[in-house]
Amino acid sequence: MSSRPLPQWRGIFPAVTTKFDADENLDVPAMERHFEFLIANGVDGLVTGGSLGEASTLTLEEKLQVAEIAVKVSAGRVPVLANVSETSTREALRYVDGANKIGVQGLMLMPAVIYVADAREAMANVRTIANAAQLPTMVYNNPVAYRVDLTPDNFVELADCEWLVAIKESTDNIRRLTDLRNALGTRYQLFIGVDDLSFEGLALGCDGLLAGLCTSFPAETVALYRLMQAKRYDEALKLYQWFTPLLHLDVSTKLVQNLKLVEAMVGVGNEHVRRPRLPLVGAERERVQAIIQKGLDTRPDLRQFF
Repeated sequence: MSSRPLPQWRGIFPAVTTKFDADENLDVPAMERHFEFLIANGVDGLVTGGSLGEASTLTLEEKLQVAEIAVKVSAGRVPVLANVSETSTREALRYVDGANKIGVQGLMLMPAVIYVADAREAMANVRTIANAAQLPTMVYNNPVAYRVDLTPDNFVELADCEWLVAIKESTDNIRRLTDLRNALGTRYQLFIGVDDLSFEGLALGCDGLLAGLCTSFPAETVALYRLMQAKRYDEALKLYQWFTPLLHLDVSTKLVQNLKLVEAMVGVGNEHVRRPRLPLVGAERERVQAIIQKGLDTRPDLRQFF
C-alpha cells in the first residue's frame, strides 16, 4: 500500500497542446509561456501528451521533454499528469519510468490504443502500468475514438488497485456518469472529457473537466466550473451557451488543427502541427475562423459573475 496520501483531483485540467516551430521541432519557449498563461488563469492541473498534444507523432523522449517543461513551469503550483498512450505495455513501462524520474505528479492512462483490446486485456494493461508507476492515475476511457470501453462493472473490478484515483469519461453517453456514481460512489474522481458535455457532466456531479478549449479560454472554463460548483445554474448556462459553438470544435477528427487555430486567433499559440496533420485551409478554415471570431466578438465579461 502507498505510504503517502493519494490526491483528490478536482477542477479544470487542460489537455495541453504541444507547441512546434515551423520545422516541426518542439518550441520550448512557446510551451513555457502557454503553461504559465494557463496556471495564471486558474487551472487546477496540466495534462501533457494527450490526443490534443499530438502524442502519436511524438517520440517517447519528446513526450517526456514536454512533461518536464510543464513540471518546471508549474513548480508545484498545480499537478502535472503525463498521458500514457503507448502501443505496448512494455513501452508504457519504459515511459512511466521516465515520467517518474522527471517528477510528474500523476498519469493519465489510456487502456489501449491501436489494438482494440477486450476488457480483460485492457484491465490487465491498466493494472500493470499503474502498479509499476506507483503514481496516482486517471484512466482515460474513450470508446468513441479508440473503441475500447471500460464499463462501470470493469471499474468495480479495478477498484482494488490503489493507484487508480480518477476516471476521464469520454463515452459521449452522459448516462455513463450516473451509472459510475451508482456503481462506485466516490471511489474515483470523475472528470468529463467531452468539451461540449461540460455543463451536463458537472450538473451530474463530475469533480472536474479535462478540457480542450480551456487551452485558449482558461478563465471562462474555470468560471463555468465555479458557477456550477456554487449551483448558480442559470448563470452557468448563459456562459455555456456562449461557449458551446467553440466547444464543438473539440469534438472532431481535426480537433488539433481546430484548437491550434483558436489558440492562434486568441493570441496564445500558433498553428504549427506535425505531419501528417496540416493546418486548415479553404472553406473548412473559413468556417472555423467564423466560429472563433463570433466567440471573440461576443466574449462575456466575467466580472458579471464574480
